[in-house]
Amino acid sequence: MPDASQDKLRPPGVNEAIEVSIKRGLDYLARTQNRDGSWRSAGGYGSYPVAMTALAGTALACSGSTTTRGPYAIKIRRCVDYLLRNAMGNGLITSLQEEARPMYGHGFSLVFLAEVYGIEEEVARQHQVHRVVKKAVELVARSQSAAGGWLYAPDDNGDEGSVTITQVQGLRAARNAGIAVPTKVIKNAIQYIADCQNPDGGISYSKSSRGSSRPAITGAAVAVLYNAGKYDDPMAEKALAYAKRTLPVSGGNGHHYYAHYYLAQAMYQRGGKDWDDYYGAMSKWLMRQQQSDGSWQGDGVGATYGTSVALTILQLPYANLPIYQR
Repeated sequence: MPDASQDKLRPPGVNEAIEVSIKRGLDYLARTQNRDGSWRSAGGYGSYPVAMTALAGTALACSGSTTTRGPYAIKIRRCVDYLLRNAMGNGLITSLQEEARPMYGHGFSLVFLAEVYGIEEEVARQHQVHRVVKKAVELVARSQSAAGGWLYAPDDNGDEGSVTITQVQGLRAARNAGIAVPTKVIKNAIQYIADCQNPDGGISYSKSSRGSSRPAITGAAVAVLYNAGKYDDPMAEKALAYAKRTLPVSGGNGHHYYAHYYLAQAMYQRGGKDWDDYYGAMSKWLMRQQQSDGSWQGDGVGATYGTSVALTILQLPYANLPIYQR
């Protein structure tokens, strides 16, 4: 029988089974980290070590461990070191030979490093992280398209929804950490999302290639709109209604983990019964999908990706990272 005192330490909605599932997932990530501090995708899309490392590092940091404290401190520290080593002179964070679409990893790295910057206790390392995040923000600002979005590489001079969302969330994380972000860049990005919205409330693939709404991008857009404080904006309300209609917890979408990585953040921000119902159903579904080794297989991208996404969702109630707090 669980210790009653443990229930007082658990956030609402989290039970012992969820805690066990989280611990198994965290331990899986910890033991599969490479010696250089990275993780790599074993899926069919390429290895993407910067993107995978940033996502895994974020999942570990959601547990409350920092670079100096907690059971996963050394793992998080190695994540930071790996990403700092892959920060290029122009500000792009990437392992170029292994990432055909480097802006995804850049955006995920910006989120992770901005969160680490806020909890880093060693002054010298804090300065180092600050320099990299500042240059990363400057690169994002420079590479924004005329329409307000981003594409797969900094010099692509185009835009599409999923890349745009990773950049905006990275910028919000940096701003939350006290690093200057041009207001106009975020404003133009929010307008880009608005320009991609269809009458059904969903968000299309890109402004220039309008077509049917994309459920996964729409779920992600809601999280970005909420991060920007647009909780009661009709655009956000319509997008959320569309996402709830088209993104069932039980799957069926080709980008299920990606979609719920962001939709879960939006639902947590929303709170109340919407969040309680969502988290109750999603946590049960995720626990059913967990493999015997503690991992999750996510969207054909591999176990690092799936496990990182699942853990970030399951740990949202702990609110250990500012970007995911209400």
